Amino acid sequence: MSVDMNMKVLVVDDYKTMIRIIHNLLKQIGFNNLDEAENGAEALKKMQGGETYGLVISDWNMEPMTGYELLQKVRNDDALKKTPFIMITAESKTENVIAAKQAGVNNYIVKPFNAATLKQKIVAVLGEF
Repeated sequence: MSVDMNMKVLVVDDYKTMIRIIHNLLKQIGFNNLDEAENGAEALKKMQGGETYGLVISDWNMEPMTGYELLQKVRNDDALKKTPFIMITAESKTENVIAAKQAGVNNYIVKPFNAATLKQKIVAVLGEF
């Protein structure tokens, strides 16, 4: 199974600098078709509005809808539930990791991270590229 490097990746974070950092890391590892949303509600609207994403990379802590709430809504939507989802957080609280796993997250990244870590997590979800 080969990964489509042209698939659209949605980066969700309420912090513009973090979106820029993740975009740069994704470009370093070969992804160029990138979209962004400032919070879970905006991301969900884009996903339900007909955009097809091959991967969602979302921060945990955002207002008004957190990444965790976004994950739950995506997993409960028949049209979206198979979308690969990676959660990013500054906190490595065990209960958060467990909650995200139970909600159906595909992988989990703790900040700070680099391109190698991001690629490793994406490969674990999508396969080698």
